[in-house]
Amino acid sequence: MLSPSDFVMIPFDDWINTFVRGFLVPNFRPFFRAMQVPINEVLNALDAFFAWVPMIVITAAFAVMSWRFTGRGLAIFTLVGFSIIDMMGLWADTMTSLSMIITSVLFCAIMGLPIGIFAARSDLGWRIIRPILDIMQTVPSFVYLVPIVMLFGVGMAPGIIATIIFALPPIIRMTNLGIRNVRADLIEAATAFGATPRQMLLDVQLPLAMRTIMAGLNQTLMLALSMVVIAALIGAGGLGLVVNTGLGRLDVGAATTGGVAIVILAIVLDRITQGLVEPRTGHRASLRQILTSIFRGRGTAVLNETRA
Repeated sequence: MLSPSDFVMIPFDDWINTFVRGFLVPNFRPFFRAMQVPINEVLNALDAFFAWVPMIVITAAFAVMSWRFTGRGLAIFTLVGFSIIDMMGLWADTMTSLSMIITSVLFCAIMGLPIGIFAARSDLGWRIIRPILDIMQTVPSFVYLVPIVMLFGVGMAPGIIATIIFALPPIIRMTNLGIRNVRADLIEAATAFGATPRQMLLDVQLPLAMRTIMAGLNQTLMLALSMVVIAALIGAGGLGLVVNTGLGRLDVGAATTGGVAIVILAIVLDRITQGLVEPRTGHRASLRQILTSIFRGRGTAVLNETRA
C-alpha cells in the first residue's frame, strides 16, 4: 500500500544538522563558551570547598541538617551512609557529584523562580512557556547530550548545562502553580488594605506558595541527581563516571558500588528537602495576622509559618 513517504520525504535531520553546524556553531560558539564561565566558577569553588573540608565535618553537618529537618532516623542513616561511602573509597567522587548537583540546582532556582513568577502573573506568558516545558520534559535525557557537546564541548560545565536544561521545568511549573493557588480572599484583602504589587508578591504570594515552590525544588534536585549520572557520558566526573566506567568494563562490583553511593546521597538530599517542605513544627497564621504583618514589615516571617 502507498504511504505519504512514497511521495514526500522530509529531511528533518538534514535541516537540524545544517542549522546547528552551519549557523549556531560557527556564529555563536564564543557565546556558548562564555556561558560556561559562571558555572565553572561556582562549580570549582564548591568542589574546592568540599575537598578542603574534612569528611567528618561534612558528615556531621549533613547529620545535623537531617536531624533538624527530618528526625533522628535520617540523622543516623546519614552518619552510617556517609561513613560507608568513605570506606568504599568514593568520598571524593561523591563530593564532586554533590558540587555538580548544588551548582545545577542553584542555577535552576536562579532562572526558574523568575520565570515561574512571570508565568503566574501572565496568562499569555504561561501559554507560551507551557509547551516549551512540555518539550523539555518529554525529550529523552540522552538527546540533550548531542547538541550540548556540539555547542559547549565536553567536560564538567557542559554536563551541568545539560543537567540544568533537564531539571529546570519542575521548579517553573511549581512556582507558577503555587502562586496561582494562593487563596483569592487573601489577595483581595491585601489589595483592599493597599498592598503594592511588590508587597503582594513578597509578603503574600511567595510565602504562601513556598511549600509548593519547595516541592518543585525537591523535584528539580532529584532530576539533577539523575542527570548528573548521565552527564558522565560527556566528560562529567563524580559518581556517574564511576558507574559508567564500571559498565564499560563489565565491572559489576565497581558499577554497583557507585550506584550504592548515589542511592545514599539521593536519599539524604531528598529527605532533607522534603523536611524543608513539611516542617515538623509550626502554627497557622490567621488572615488578620497576615494582613497586619504586611504593614509591619513582618510579612515573610509570619507567612512562612503558615500552613495554608
